[in-house]
Amino acid sequence: MTEASVLDVRDMVVSNQSFGPSEIKQICKTISEDYSQLGILRDAVGEIAQLSDRSPAQAVRLGVSHYLLGNFEEARSTLLRADGGALALYYLAKACFQLRDFEQAIKHFESAKTAGYDRDECQVAMAEVLRYQGKLQEAMDILDNIFGPYEQTAEYNYQRGATVVMRDGNTDEVLRLYNRALQYDDHHPGALFGLALANDRKGNDEDALRLYERAASCFPSHIGTLINLGITYEDRNEYTKAQACYKRVLDVFPAHDRARLYMKDASASGNVQYDEDAARQSERMSQLLGISVNDFELSVRSRNCLHKMGIQTLGDLVRTSEQQLLSSKNFGETSLVEIREMLASKGLGLGQLADQSREPDPPLDVSGMTPDQQAVLDRPISDLNLSVRARKCMVRLGINSISELIRKTGDDLLESKNFGVTSLNEVRAKLEAMNLKLRGD
Repeated sequence: MTEASVLDVRDMVVSNQSFGPSEIKQICKTISEDYSQLGILRDAVGEIAQLSDRSPAQAVRLGVSHYLLGNFEEARSTLLRADGGALALYYLAKACFQLRDFEQAIKHFESAKTAGYDRDECQVAMAEVLRYQGKLQEAMDILDNIFGPYEQTAEYNYQRGATVVMRDGNTDEVLRLYNRALQYDDHHPGALFGLALANDRKGNDEDALRLYERAASCFPSHIGTLINLGITYEDRNEYTKAQACYKRVLDVFPAHDRARLYMKDASASGNVQYDEDAARQSERMSQLLGISVNDFELSVRSRNCLHKMGIQTLGDLVRTSEQQLLSSKNFGETSLVEIREMLASKGLGLGQLADQSREPDPPLDVSGMTPDQQAVLDRPISDLNLSVRARKCMVRLGINSISELIRKTGDDLLESKNFGVTSLNEVRAKLEAMNLKLRGD
């Protein structure tokens, strides 16, 4: 980074030269390439903020810079008193969106479009607001009515993918849209985060890490990217890197509760020495043992027998002996061979952990449950849409369904590495939304 580049960040904010979308992109690019330049932007903001007789144009520069720094309330307040031009209205709308003032965000995006800001860019931004409001069909209607060059942009394809994922889940179409977005801009933070999250949920840890790292190099960074990347680093026992991620969140949001808690956990864990190879091997084995037997193509007979025996994961199988399987009614040699081959494909053997058989969880009493409550018991744990940290702990504990989860107590969950009170409260809140509770709650 040259001295000229350093001066450019300050000059673009403080001087009287032009200040528009291209200059804002250049500021973001400069900070993305050298994160230390964030301090230059902060200094420039402080310089303008001290002016007692700011012009409307300077108010626009200050408001937009506040937005880039994550000071959304200051951005809104400043831009409301700016020149009322298209740029000010557009970033006023973006600040309102970040503050979850969705109705005002829509209003100001409409005003920005009327004032001359790029029409398609405003339309796509409004589609994002509608998506956050849960108005998925309205959001898709807007996207469906955008034609021409803007369809070939990263932002359009990302927003379309983000809308589809909320409507249909992680489909092949979503992945195609995110990848197409990266063809137009290989540093689009939203598309990178979306792909990273999809790989994270599939257990593709190395791909997820690579994508999270690329997304984190962008400015402004997605808060979810930094939090998830920090958790990923913690899982790899790279606590210094994890702390750096949480610090970047706290640099912008000093009161961010999760980032503060995770920073505290990472700092404490970083003082403990681990055998990294052993830890990673243990983690990989935990994930492997948590795979559901339903993920494999088994005969109906084998599948029914396993279900009757309460065997749901590979972990359950490797803790079960051949004799135990053969003692089950209708389970014969053919099914035994099928199970052996299935386990062998994952480098496992039947009964290899039979000496580590876990105490079974107490039976689930459904007599006091409503039909609606009973209907969700067999749904996969992924339906709770848990955070990355909580979800990985579910994998470690071999919890695949909601019925398995509510057999656990809060203390059972807290025994898992990196599962703290914040994650426990998250799980309880998700269950409460379904009128369910953990055992003992």
